Amino acid sequence: MGSEAQNINMVKDLNVEEGEYSEPVSPTGQYFNSSALSISVLAVLDSDIPIDDSPTLTLLKDVFLPINPRFSSVMVKEENGEKKWKKVEVKLEDHVNIPIFPPGLSPESYDNHLSDYLSKIAMEQLPNNRPLWNIHIIKYPTSHAAGNVIFKLHHSLGDGYSLMGALLSCLQRADNPTVPLTFPSLGPAPTPKLSLESNNVVKNIPNVIWSALNTVSDFGWSLLKSTCVEDDRSLIRSGDAGVEFKPVVISTMTFSLDHIKQIKTKLGVTINDVITGIIFLGTRLYMQGTVGGSKKLNNAQSTALVLLNTRAIGGYKSVKEMVETDADSAWGNQFGFLHVSLPDLSSVESCHPLDFVWKAQKLIQRKRNSRAVFLTGQLLECLRKYTGPEATAKYIHSTLKNSSMTVSNVIGPVERMALADHPVRGLYFMVVGVPQSLTITMVSYMGKLRVAIGTEKGYIDPTKFESSVETAFGMILDASKEIGELN
Repeated sequence: MGSEAQNINMVKDLNVEEGEYSEPVSPTGQYFNSSALSISVLAVLDSDIPIDDSPTLTLLKDVFLPINPRFSSVMVKEENGEKKWKKVEVKLEDHVNIPIFPPGLSPESYDNHLSDYLSKIAMEQLPNNRPLWNIHIIKYPTSHAAGNVIFKLHHSLGDGYSLMGALLSCLQRADNPTVPLTFPSLGPAPTPKLSLESNNVVKNIPNVIWSALNTVSDFGWSLLKSTCVEDDRSLIRSGDAGVEFKPVVISTMTFSLDHIKQIKTKLGVTINDVITGIIFLGTRLYMQGTVGGSKKLNNAQSTALVLLNTRAIGGYKSVKEMVETDADSAWGNQFGFLHVSLPDLSSVESCHPLDFVWKAQKLIQRKRNSRAVFLTGQLLECLRKYTGPEATAKYIHSTLKNSSMTVSNVIGPVERMALADHPVRGLYFMVVGVPQSLTITMVSYMGKLRVAIGTEKGYIDPTKFESSVETAFGMILDASKEIGELN
């Protein structure tokens, strides 16, 4: 979407006095904290052991705040209208919340209390008169954990890559804190290379023309979707005004990365292609299987916004490297949206599950190879210059509102992590404040893929949706096994 490369020359010495640090807020940071948008990220850690909250303030002061000066800064507007990050004195106790639930309940009952609490803090706005983050400590055992630590971070602080890097800076390997965490490969998607040799110039002409046509088509479609063409109202999109202010239900499910890699190998696609195909098929199965859904509603025109990290990176860098290195891995918001239409599903009986993976691969690869994301970024920059950040934020709000769902993912470490000697059993995140009825996020950790599903409360049935995604995963896994048998 935007880039904060111009803002990476940050203050290297974080031990500055109040007001001494000042940095311009990036364009994307202004869009995400405006009258039109206020988007935050909830990052949830599942603890293996009961939580001892005694080291909380010390950990925040000595580890969390020094990660980045924005964590101890507020967004202020200058007399000339420009917004800047200004360092302030942080009252840590104002940022720590430890809710009280009824004692002596079952883990299943505490599941419900945690779900209600996540819904509550998802709707709450972070105060602009203090740094834009909070931490919540849940000291009750659920069916997934002995306790939870929840970070709420405003999206203006950075994107998923930046915020995950910040969170991981607070964590260590559980088995050996002196050894750094390692991550699966996160190389950029391959793009076709056009040879400049004379005997290949003629062969390259069709590819160049095709790429140009795709760029024009994708950019034009993106422009229409952001302005005047809305998705149909459907079983996954209420289309109601102000949906971002309605309660959400956050639920999670877990898949084996080994199984996803098996499908990837059999089909010759990427892990992201497999995941996206599973989500798309699961969504269509939910729309088919929901009582009261007409054929029109079941195959309503539905578009997913798939988030694309625009950094040319091969994995996570340390926060220090993000701040000090070149723009390709800089701290901040560096991503774009790909508009991807959900394939139709005529009926469950006639469904070919692998088609959803191959169609997802084809659509995403085509859109990655066009320059539409770049042109959209240029359009946003022009809008900002000539109409201001508030008007640009309204354009982004319209982009989100006119689509049916958002899909995003980040990678987590291979090894078990620990936070202040508390082993982390699992983690997940959710983007909140988005004007959509359905948001899906994914994070890998210790050989598992944790999928978090945010649904508009009372409109989408989260249990049925989870079941549909589980069914889609089984259908695609079984169909991929048949490929090996046929060969």
